[in-house]
Amino acid sequence: MLLEYHPVQRPLFSLNIMAVPSGNSSRTIIYVALAGNLLVAATKFVAAAWTGSSAMLSEGIHSVVDTGNEILLLYGMRRSAGGPDRDHPLGHGREIYFWSFVVALLVFTLGAGVSIYEGVTHILQPQAIEDVHVNYAVLALSALFEGSSWGFTLCKFKQGRPGIGLLRAVRHSKDPPSFIVLLEDSAALAGLLIAFIGVYCSVALKLPVLDGVASILIGLVLTATALILARETKGLLIGESAHQSTLDSILRIAGDVDGVVHAHHLVTVHLAPQQILAALSLEFADEFRSPDIEACVIELEKRVLAKHPAVVALFIKPQTSHHVKETERLDHAPIQ
Repeated sequence: MLLEYHPVQRPLFSLNIMAVPSGNSSRTIIYVALAGNLLVAATKFVAAAWTGSSAMLSEGIHSVVDTGNEILLLYGMRRSAGGPDRDHPLGHGREIYFWSFVVALLVFTLGAGVSIYEGVTHILQPQAIEDVHVNYAVLALSALFEGSSWGFTLCKFKQGRPGIGLLRAVRHSKDPPSFIVLLEDSAALAGLLIAFIGVYCSVALKLPVLDGVASILIGLVLTATALILARETKGLLIGESAHQSTLDSILRIAGDVDGVVHAHHLVTVHLAPQQILAALSLEFADEFRSPDIEACVIELEKRVLAKHPAVVALFIKPQTSHHVKETERLDHAPIQ
């Protein structure tokens, strides 16, 4: 990283941002889920064509959507690894957040929409399921594939998050590919359970309409999953701060550097799961001149990067306490 000094009225030191590759862990999770969904989708469609089950067809569509989603996530991870250029001086890290949001929309429009449509159609024109044992065999195989993918993803996702609940871990995660695959697999297992109950009840009670009801319920599960994904990825797309522990650590590091009288403010934003932009407002000792401040900033840069390698861009604004208070007063002053 290069240090630059801009001789403007309010001096600003900056570190040139560099591309940071996406984590191998998330990529491995996606590859495992992709392989599982391809196998599951093929078996479900064969079973749906053989037995005429609406719920099984909805499950097949669900698996195809999940497969497409994993391909989009891999594409987003590849795009996000691109470094800065003239049009994107902060790099392309947020591409992964954009494509993650697209995935959430696809889960809603394709997965949920088609499943609900198929269920309504089957209710209006019920059709008895043939060779129900084929459905049971496919559901069992699907549960095996999806369960293996879910267990692997959950294990990887919870690494480094001991003692934290699953929903809380999802809300605090800055890595959409990992929690998207986890939520998709969770929805898939729930869908398989609904499909099994729907198929069993429609045959046992001789009510084919229940198969369509199961398809609608699968669509509702996908709707809820899509809404959760959209909410979490939207926050990351528009810019989320780093964790509070990271903010406290950077402020503590800045305060320990010789020549820094006080660290006033710190603003951070995630550019990608492993890319953080940080802007610091610092008060330096009165006797410090430009060379002294430059040396101080270089030392601060080394300490921050040693502790937090995800900080790929660091901006420092020298600012006295008096100026900070005056700025805060003006910010809170009523508009005339």
